[in-house]
Amino acid sequence: MLDTLERIAIEAGTLIAQIRQGGANVMTKSDGSPVTDADQAAEDLIVRALQRIAPDIPIIAEESAASCVADHSTSRALFFVDPLDGTKEFICGRPDYTVNICLVENRKPKLGVVFAPARGELFSSDGLASYRSAILQDASIGERSQIRASCGDGRLTAVASASHGNLETEDFLQKLPIDRKVSVGSSLKFCLVAMADAHIYPRFGRTMQWDTAAGDAVLRGAGGCTLTSDGRELEYGVPCAADGSYDNPHFISYGGDADTLRALLQNRGGVIDA
Repeated sequence: MLDTLERIAIEAGTLIAQIRQGGANVMTKSDGSPVTDADQAAEDLIVRALQRIAPDIPIIAEESAASCVADHSTSRALFFVDPLDGTKEFICGRPDYTVNICLVENRKPKLGVVFAPARGELFSSDGLASYRSAILQDASIGERSQIRASCGDGRLTAVASASHGNLETEDFLQKLPIDRKVSVGSSLKFCLVAMADAHIYPRFGRTMQWDTAAGDAVLRGAGGCTLTSDGRELEYGVPCAADGSYDNPHFISYGGDADTLRALLQNRGGVIDA
């Protein structure tokens, strides 16, 4: 199925690029966040394709979920879809936007695909290993290489959101041996940690499960982990907010295993209550 998910993401990303070239229409959602006709067109494409290949697996996609919250907490398998993650970057003409598709099984991200159309990069995980692939001009997959996360050599590179930084994140990072900070938009933050260009990614702002599932799958397949701020493994498929929506708790993603991250946080006093 991973090959199929990769192809669907590439098709959606190609469509997004075509809409961007012609000039995307920008609108505002009820929560004040921007959305474009490229978001909706890509979601429609992805949902139709997933329904064809796996009609029995429920799909939680950003734009449709925003208008109709459903409880799939009893489902063993789910698809999470963010058709255009990093809409602000997309609107501003920056390349850090992605197409995210993830198959979650038993509340864990298993198969994940993150495609960055403007960068010509595809990140994917089959649940056992993760890969970085070049996407050629004809939308075919070129050179593919396995990627592996790293927990650093004592000094850490931290990755942070390009659009959603806050004081809580800065306070957290000050407790750790951070040597360098890099900033990038969308789910590419997970991918930077997955390929050892960074070691830790804390997020103490609002995110949704469709924002993170695919990137988290890539990170976990590369040997990393994502824990909530109280040290539990981040889970998917369970509505977390009072209104039944699929919010994430605060989390920390790391280029090593969960026990190593817990020890790092405990030693530095970095664990906080969500």
